[in-house]
Amino acid sequence: MDSIEIEYCFQMQGEEQRESFKVSIEAKSLQAVCSYGNKMPSWTALEFHQCPNCPLKKGPHCPAAVNMVGLVECFDRLLSYGETVVTVTTAERLVRSDTSMQRGICSLMGLMMASSGCPLTAFFKPMARFHLPFASTEETIWRATSTYLMAQYFRHQMGSPTDVSFQGLSALYRQVQIVNSAFAKRLRAACRRDSMINAIVLLDMFAKSMPYAIEDSLDQIRELFIPYLTHTSSI
Repeated sequence: MDSIEIEYCFQMQGEEQRESFKVSIEAKSLQAVCSYGNKMPSWTALEFHQCPNCPLKKGPHCPAAVNMVGLVECFDRLLSYGETVVTVTTAERLVRSDTSMQRGICSLMGLMMASSGCPLTAFFKPMARFHLPFASTEETIWRATSTYLMAQYFRHQMGSPTDVSFQGLSALYRQVQIVNSAFAKRLRAACRRDSMINAIVLLDMFAKSMPYAIEDSLDQIRELFIPYLTHTSSI
């Protein structure tokens, strides 16, 4: 498999208007394939509202912003509060949700941020590979903690320091909050309507809640493992 194909289809309720957005992610690099040519909008410049925690020192464009050009072109003309039916098609399944436009775009935006070349969202690339649209808070906590622990296993294999306390995961989400805040400024310069801006506000609210949600959910998650922990002594 050379690429992972994901399609979001928005059918506005009560209207014939329909918008589709296809995402193609390279299977090896887990980076979205973007073909917008060499001329990028000014708001994609790396220095334009560059994230305060950005480790990139030079380069013409912000990798995450480049990934968002197509979304802005597709969805900027739509109102965020409009109700829509969103259908997400992947090779494995079809997911349908009756939701608001901003929540549908929020799910798609999260995928595009994770599959960009931004080094601050690199942790989320495996989650983009196994994208689960409209995941609940509980599902996202499960996915994020599982991904984090798998990453720690591979760090151990490499001889790198590891963390099983999830402090590093909370720190990752705090870094993402900074990214979201700066990126909202880019979008305000790029967009005429509020759908994209409100979508990243939702994404940021979720990122802000995750460190606390993870801490509060660990006891509940532990209960799922009680049969295993009780009856298994060595494995």
